[in-house]
Amino acid sequence: MFVSKLELKNFRNYNDFNIEFNSNLNIIIGDNAQGKTNLLEAIYFGCFGKSFRNSNDKDLILNDNIFNYVKLNVVKKHIDIKIEYRIHQKLNKEIKINNNSIRKLSEILGNIYVVLFSPEDIFLIKGSPNIRRQFINRELSNINKKYCYNLIEYRKILKQRNNILKNSHNLNEEMLDIFTEQLVDKGTKIIIDRIYFLKKINKISNSIHKDLTNDNENLKIDYLSNISIKNEENYDKIKMEFLEKINKYKEREIRMGYTLVGPHKDDFIIFLNDKEIKKYGSQGQQRTAALSLKLSEIELISTETGEYPILLLDDVFSELDINRQINLIKIFSNTQTIITSTIFDKILKNKVTDYKLIKIENGKIAGGKYE
Repeated sequence: MFVSKLELKNFRNYNDFNIEFNSNLNIIIGDNAQGKTNLLEAIYFGCFGKSFRNSNDKDLILNDNIFNYVKLNVVKKHIDIKIEYRIHQKLNKEIKINNNSIRKLSEILGNIYVVLFSPEDIFLIKGSPNIRRQFINRELSNINKKYCYNLIEYRKILKQRNNILKNSHNLNEEMLDIFTEQLVDKGTKIIIDRIYFLKKINKISNSIHKDLTNDNENLKIDYLSNISIKNEENYDKIKMEFLEKINKYKEREIRMGYTLVGPHKDDFIIFLNDKEIKKYGSQGQQRTAALSLKLSEIELISTETGEYPILLLDDVFSELDINRQINLIKIFSNTQTIITSTIFDKILKNKVTDYKLIKIENGKIAGGKYE
């Protein structure tokens, strides 16, 4: 799978822009604030229908223009897929796949697979549990539509249950029990899928970490549930533990006015040589661990779907020495990779052959191919 073309109109700092990509390696060079990351954002937006910067859609429109347009051409199993978006200042977003209009973003999931690594991904290690939950939810939803459905339903049930808990002066016990049962069912399925996902990621990321660092450090990931479970995938056992704990916290939840137990409160912990890397790892170790975690998605997606995803790396070279840059390129030589960077080291240049090098200046290609 690879992106063949990208067309932009009034997207961020791109007024009228077209680019064709190499199916293997693409390195986008330019000074800061020229629009390199905006290109990755446009590709990501084309694949998922939303920005990885958590921007409002209308923030993506250049200056005071009425609309913007994104057109992404992707080749998947020798079949061309055309995805188009048009965002209006005053109207809803229009989405088309191969000229057919779609209504929900969930219809896009499972069509194109993309893995993104950006400097902000260090917060997978250093940040709050919510960031790590978002990571699991986003990646699992992309490869497992049943998980996506259960997650959407879980959030609806959670909202309804919380509304009942907030009305403690006139509590509807019968409705609370009904939503509790539904929450436990969907929540248990979510937990099982997360445990399965992290077990797979754990093995792959540890192998990638060794390849990147050329050492014997062991990377390990453990799911951290607020329910008393060990990393197992037994539906009946997890459901029983879940139900027991949520009933135990029932009176406290009524006082607080919201649900205290469930996968919406869960987390995962990353260890390096049996030490929690968030507490004891150096900045470099944390950065490499985050990169290994993100890159492990590539092998998992390939295993689960039979397709290698598109890899987007935003300014990752600045965080790695030349040896790790070379190792990174070698690890995923069969994956289309699009990298942004302010530099292109001569040593690295001599180590790669099939690539396209492009310089970006103020939202435009500067003189075509840049050497």
